[in-house]
Amino acid sequence: MPDHSLNTHLAEQLADLKSKGLYKRERRIETPQNPGIAVNGREVVNFCANNYLGLSNHPAIVRAARDALDQWGFGLSSVRFICGTQEIHKRAERQIAEFFGLADSILYISCFDANGGLFEPLLGEHDAILSDELNHASIIDGVRLCKAQRFRYKHSNMADLRTKLIEAKSARFRMIFTDSVFSMDGDLAKLSEICDLADEFDAIVAIDDCHGTGHLGATGRGAAEELGVLDRIDIITSTLGKTLGGASGGFTAASAEVVDWLRNRSRPYLFSNSVPPSLVAAGMKALELADTSVELRTKLKANTAKMRHGLEAAGFTVKPGPTPILPVMFGDASIAGKFAEALLAKGIYAVAFSFPVVPQGQARIRLQVSAAHTDEQIEAALTAFREVGQAMGVVN
Repeated sequence: MPDHSLNTHLAEQLADLKSKGLYKRERRIETPQNPGIAVNGREVVNFCANNYLGLSNHPAIVRAARDALDQWGFGLSSVRFICGTQEIHKRAERQIAEFFGLADSILYISCFDANGGLFEPLLGEHDAILSDELNHASIIDGVRLCKAQRFRYKHSNMADLRTKLIEAKSARFRMIFTDSVFSMDGDLAKLSEICDLADEFDAIVAIDDCHGTGHLGATGRGAAEELGVLDRIDIITSTLGKTLGGASGGFTAASAEVVDWLRNRSRPYLFSNSVPPSLVAAGMKALELADTSVELRTKLKANTAKMRHGLEAAGFTVKPGPTPILPVMFGDASIAGKFAEALLAKGIYAVAFSFPVVPQGQARIRLQVSAAHTDEQIEAALTAFREVGQAMGVVN
């Protein structure tokens, strides 16, 4: 293969990342996803999966996927509107819509695609999108594909959102879009205040609930239920790839008119293969389990409280928030990376995050607690944090 200047340029950039401690190396997991996994031939406790209720590899979910393979086959070899829609897809979409109390839903290969295919079909140059500055990359990319006016408001700053709504007052349609749970910080959007502003300015409220669906709210309907505004949300995008089984697949739930228009105009839906039937069946079973998992949600909250209290008592700074996402702040990317490596040596699997995933100077180790973590596993993590923190001089 000929050597190109691009390759030389990228090699230099990669070397620079490594020198700054910003290079991302993937660790190979040698077992199924669980609270305890094998990495590099040894057992470690896993604190970096979005497996909030511990449903990844739940036997009922695995069985549902296996049965669907037997009944519906491996894949459709087509997009939905040609010859890629099975009855199981329609049942899943009805189930998702009913779960959130909305009229209809539409499946995508991922929520990244759901967000990527939402804005451009619905909004044009005469409309406006108001987006939280910390929204997920999929939202940012989806907004970029749309010709609507773009207004980015300061994170959860309702005064700034009001100012942007005033600026966008002449728009035909205004859509406020926010993550309901911010995955790097673990905080919730101010959905009640956002809905009040939407009422005042006649705006559409849409949320990405990927990190809330299944474990937040009394019945697992997500952050909007947790905050008492589920009936005030117009559009919900979310995933089957986190709490709901942890595989893949995303969706948008909304009014019948919005969903029908997306079926006709949403490019990731129109030009991507159907979600495989085994994933659809597994997602349906996961949704059913989440609907009735009161004990798991109670256990998750108890585990989260125990982990947060232990970390803060040891002297670590943990960003505030009511979710099982616990960002332990270090600031310096190199320190955070070395800390994560030291944790792994002690049998605790946690990943350091740094720029560009989080802002410069806000490097952290993000812990994600699961209902499936045992008290012994949480204690092991806290002990490892204390020992590494003292050895590195991070805490006393």
